[in-house]
Amino acid sequence: MMMRMMMLISGGSIVSAEAVWDHVTMADRELAFKAGDVIKVLDASNKDWWWGQIDDEEGWFPASFVRLWVNQEENTAVETVEGASPSPSEVQNGHADASPSSSDCLCQPAQDRDQMRANIINEIMSTERHYIKHLKDICEGYFRQCKKRRDMFNDDQLRVIFGNIEDIYRFQMGFVRDLEKQYNTEEPHLSEIGPCFLEHQDGFWIYSEYCNNHVDACMELSRLMKDGRYQQFFEACRLVQQMIDIAIDGFLLTPVQKICKYPLQLAELLKYTVQEHSDYRYVAAALAVMRNVTQQINERKRRLENIEKIAQWQASVLDWEGDDILDRSSELVYTGEMSWIYQPYGRSQTRVFFLFDHQMVLCKKDLIRRDILYYKGRINMDRYNVVDAVDGRDDDFNVSVKNAFKLSNKDSDEIHIFLAKKLEEKLRWLRGFHEERKMVQEDEKIGFEISEYQKRQAAMTVRRMTKQKGHRSVPPGYPPPMDPMNPGQYLVGDSMEQSEFEFPEPERCKSPFWQSFMEKGIAGFKKEHNEH
Repeated sequence: MMMRMMMLISGGSIVSAEAVWDHVTMADRELAFKAGDVIKVLDASNKDWWWGQIDDEEGWFPASFVRLWVNQEENTAVETVEGASPSPSEVQNGHADASPSSSDCLCQPAQDRDQMRANIINEIMSTERHYIKHLKDICEGYFRQCKKRRDMFNDDQLRVIFGNIEDIYRFQMGFVRDLEKQYNTEEPHLSEIGPCFLEHQDGFWIYSEYCNNHVDACMELSRLMKDGRYQQFFEACRLVQQMIDIAIDGFLLTPVQKICKYPLQLAELLKYTVQEHSDYRYVAAALAVMRNVTQQINERKRRLENIEKIAQWQASVLDWEGDDILDRSSELVYTGEMSWIYQPYGRSQTRVFFLFDHQMVLCKKDLIRRDILYYKGRINMDRYNVVDAVDGRDDDFNVSVKNAFKLSNKDSDEIHIFLAKKLEEKLRWLRGFHEERKMVQEDEKIGFEISEYQKRQAAMTVRRMTKQKGHRSVPPGYPPPMDPMNPGQYLVGDSMEQSEFEFPEPERCKSPFWQSFMEKGIAGFKKEHNEH
């Protein structure tokens, strides 16, 4: 595959790739894009990182984030990158081969079509009933028995292992009750189950917490199972409850499997539901809702898998003060370098800004080692609004500005002004602030947060890596390979590895609000301003 690509590129063929995921840049010379963007591939000699172009921008991007297209403008057949198709979220969301085709439905005899719909309805009802039994076995057979053994399990362990399984059990019982009311036992194909999914759509968000916690549950169970006492205890629980011969981790996996299966079932049901059927528009709407639920759950899971990188990035920043990033944030939204003035008549300072959900961190580059960052404060995005600034003389700061925007404190007269180098960069920041606010609102809606257990695990990983390497921690992962047009650009000293979280060329942007510069407040920053 790689050899063929390089032959196409060197032969003058246009090789393009469609972005499957958003890529937020974290290092110099990386190419930012959103899912759906088309990237022209210029160099694919490295199997993990390719060099590409979007409009006038060039940079590195991870090969696993794209699907490869050859001669796209001529509509030649698409060829998927090795190992990239279909993505797990596509399968889980029901996108892979699940799009209903009206021709598939219409070309079948009505009797066969009705029978197929009846079969799917019966399968949905059957699996729901079996699922309720599994949830009951987990709650009564395992969870309640574990709570009785305080000598073996503390509250933190129970929370990690079982998550919000009891909430899921209660929700699912109510959902199944409503499904049973809509189920036509005499003529199952006439059943109208679509409205049940729509009525309960908000309730399905509780699966997000459970799915996000599932990896930690498996890790904790694996640790406990090294002790023979726990193996015997869980097996005894299974036998007393008369459960099927599946280990506890298999039972705990069923909610994850269930929420991922709904889009597949609904897509299949819609395929055999004619548009004239009273349930058609409800099933179509339910399919969209459940795809969105699983997509958001996958996104939250991806963010949780990224928290170690955030912890490692923080460990790489010198002179860090105040709370850890993970105490409030779980996603790097956007980053870039700008000029900044935080008081009228104050002098402009150049800082590297890292916009996370809820907060923006300010860093200063080392004068000699430009890949080293010093912590200089943070801004509480929940307390600020973003205000666009018109080019020209600014009345608040009495200075001429261009490509600027402000952060205005909602509770005081405090205002900060930022100046980007280009208009495009300013617009990216404004989009970034918008996205940050949107992310915060969605997290509040579904109750997304990083557990204390997950924070501790991330911190332990960073300490272990730092100890092994013998120097301060630097975010792992992806030093992009050297620029093919500029060899040697990424050479660094022996004591410093190339890092994933460096100061990048800004990327996609999001929403408004800022953070007070750590706990020392504006007075501390004025003092720092005078010192530097």
